[in-house]
Amino acid sequence: MWGLVPLFWPLLKPAGAAEILAHRMAWSLVLVVVVLLCVRRWAWALELLRQPRRLGLVAVAAAVITVNWGVYIWSVNSGHVVEASLGYFINPLVTIAMGVVLLGERLRPVQWAAVGVGLSAVLVLAFGYGRPPWISLVLAFSFATYGLVKKKVNLGGLESLAAETAIQFLPALAYLIWLGTQGGLAFGHHGTGHAVLLAATGVVTAVPLVCFGAAAIRVPLSTLGLLQYLAPVFQFVIGILYFHEAMPIERWAGFGLVWLALALLTWDALRTAHRGRVELSRAAAAAERERERERVSRAGTPSESVSQDGVSQDGVSRETVG
Repeated sequence: MWGLVPLFWPLLKPAGAAEILAHRMAWSLVLVVVVLLCVRRWAWALELLRQPRRLGLVAVAAAVITVNWGVYIWSVNSGHVVEASLGYFINPLVTIAMGVVLLGERLRPVQWAAVGVGLSAVLVLAFGYGRPPWISLVLAFSFATYGLVKKKVNLGGLESLAAETAIQFLPALAYLIWLGTQGGLAFGHHGTGHAVLLAATGVVTAVPLVCFGAAAIRVPLSTLGLLQYLAPVFQFVIGILYFHEAMPIERWAGFGLVWLALALLTWDALRTAHRGRVELSRAAAAAERERERERVSRAGTPSESVSQDGVSQDGVSRETVG
């Protein structure tokens, strides 16, 4: 679903990117509140309000994802779908780099190679575009920061979206009211269908997130990681085949380097996961052998049992010995 979103934003014209963003924030809160009322999950909200540090992190996450949403909507409606897809292609590389710089994580050699190839790709694309691919970089860094902050907040997908959009709601509503007073509000001025589409931005935001949360529980993590590449792939294909964006040779070269970096990361992740499974299997087998040895040791050799008349199993009376 995320991969098909570029087809949706142009339907909201003539609304500008800022108005679409404001509607997305406002209607997303309306939708998640309705869902939370249905499932009756509110205990997390009171707990969050009692923790100022976590609440502050939620505010940071809300600010960062606002930038991400706004840039993405603008880029799609301004004819930069391919460059936007690049941002989500390089997002894993940015996440790894942030883990090293901010969290002191250590990389395996293949991961270092992938980061190096990714940096080379950015340089090639900067040459191809005649400027740094700033749309891609903003999307990648904002989403990587968002993921880092959400990891520290540790809220479920629906709860996290509710908390973030609750922070976004008042500024979004204030902007829409101000836009209406200035005569620039598109909502309600281009037919009922257009108004319904603007309200549907909440559905477009929340439904993929809820589905992703459900899939995360049921699908193996390695498979889930690979599936996340589908969204930028769909966006890339839509940008070329549907929006007919130009792809000169320099951009193909840059994207090729990005895909090589992702292939290295994927291969390394699958290899590491396989090794982990093998080591876990070996450890389980060793533990089972150890338990079996302990059972045999406790059983020991059959001990001489003495009968009630004082005669052992070998027929010798204990009372006559000695």
